[in-house]
Amino acid sequence: MVSYKREEIISATELARSVSSTIGSIVNREKEKIAIAKNNKLEAVLINIEEYERLKEAQELLEQYEIAKLVESREDSPTIPFEELLKREGLSYDEI
Repeated sequence: MVSYKREEIISATELARSVSSTIGSIVNREKEKIAIAKNNKLEAVLINIEEYERLKEAQELLEQYEIAKLVESREDSPTIPFEELLKREGLSYDEI
């Protein structure tokens, strides 16, 4: 679980009052992240665009890895030709 320092947490109300300086503190790397609280509950996190893009790329790589592992696990599974499946289901190419 991610932890936040007191100075990294801001209320939604305070954010509305100081959005420019808050974003500036992220862009200028004065702060790594800012957690936004609403009704005393953390609701969102503000990070710089480079960090967001890095996280999205990491997520995409992880998804590709998981897909590759799934494909690999199915390589030894029995398969049937598509035409046979259509025939078995009583379908034709025109129907699909």
